[in-house]
Parts: sequence; structure tokens; C-alpha cells
Amino acid sequence: MPNSHPSYTLTARLNSQLTRYIINGLVATVIHFLVLTFNLKVLEWNSAGVANFIAAIFGISVSFIGSRYYVFNGSLEPLVKQLYRFMILYAAIAILHGLLMYVWVDLYLQNYMIGFVIATAMQVACSYIGNKVLVFKV
Repeated sequence: MPNSHPSYTLTARLNSQLTRYIINGLVATVIHFLVLTFNLKVLEWNSAGVANFIAAIFGISVSFIGSRYYVFNGSLEPLVKQLYRFMILYAAIAILHGLLMYVWVDLYLQNYMIGFVIATAMQVACSYIGNKVLVFKV
């Protein structure tokens, strides 16, 4: 019989939510990275910052759908409010991500994959806290 102690239930719920967040984030990141790579390698765009900004739109869309219906599915907030707050949060995150990529790759001529990893680490921290506290309020 599972432990019904309130702290156990909260811990299990957080772990489960965190696991779902990681899975959702990995899927969104793969989509983001594939579109970024496509933009740079197939379309041969010269700016990693612009290529990344467009790729971020794809990754963010996947992230919202997964967050609403998979990660934070217990939220009682209306869809329109969630979408509005999500768009503001992710616009800010996308700008930060794009600026970091611009500086790392376009100005300092560093490898775009390393820049992507650094920018994505920043994005993960900001998006989990922002989604939990501001967007889905769970």
C-alpha cells in the first residue's frame, strides 16, 4: 500500500511532474534543434541568431502543447489566459536564447551547438519556474 503521508504525495507528484517536464522539454528541444540545423545547413542561412529565432517558434509550440496537456494538466486556468502568459514568457525566453546565440556564434564565432546547449540550459530553468508559477499556476 503506497504511503499516504502528505509529504510523500507531494514529493511523488513533483517528481512525476518534473519527469513529464523533462520529457516534454527533450521533445521540444529536439524539434528546436532540428529546425535550427535545417535552417543553417539546408537553407544555408548566414545568421545563427535568425535561424535560432525561427527554430524557437517551432520548439515553443511543441512545448506549450506538451505543457498544457501533459506536464501541467491539473491546471484550472483557462486556455486563453495560459496561452497569453505562455507567449509572453516564451517571447522573453526566445529573445534571451536568440541573443545568446547571436553573441556566441555571430560575434564570437564559436560553435553553434555549444551555444545552443548553453542557451537551452538557461531556457530550461526559466521555463519550468515560469510555467509552474506564472502560466499554469499549479
